[in-house]
Amino acid sequence: MNEASQFTLYSGGHRGAEAEFGKMAEKYGIKEVNFSFEGHSIERNVGVKVLSQEELKKGDISMDIVSARMGRSFSKAEKIRKVIQSIFHMVNNGYQIFAIGWILPDNTVKGGTGWGVELGRLFNRPVFVYEQDRKEWFSWIDNSWMQVSPVISHKTFAGTGTRALTDDAKQAIADLFKKSFAGD
Repeated sequence: MNEASQFTLYSGGHRGAEAEFGKMAEKYGIKEVNFSFEGHSIERNVGVKVLSQEELKKGDISMDIVSARMGRSFSKAEKIRKVIQSIFHMVNNGYQIFAIGWILPDNTVKGGTGWGVELGRLFNRPVFVYEQDRKEWFSWIDNSWMQVSPVISHKTFAGTGTRALTDDAKQAIADLFKKSFAGD
């Protein structure tokens, strides 16, 4: 059985999936780090790490590269850039990547959540996506999405996802933590 106090969740503390990951981390006694930046409002106020301009730049990447990798155009607004930069810190610190959202026909994941998934794939990390329409967990294995039943097994993990969290996805997060830390 995993000793929850030895684990750390890296997230962004936003409403929806990230706040739910944080609530479950708190319930099980897991350390929580939520990356943010000056002027950014988040729902979770536990373990907040406000990234400096210098720290944000470590996650800097051309928005053209993000758009090309994701197969769609992203706004070049400064706030979007900072969100993309903060996602880098979540994925860079968390070994396993857990995301809640929608897998698109081109095998990317919808929205900003997709950038966290893409970084996880680029960094060759174990990536898991709870697909809200299919109501199942998937992992990127041998260049395709395969249905899986994940467990949090690495001491550092990232939790991210959509703000439009379904009740099924909320339950999937609760079940993931229970299975990983309560023996079910």
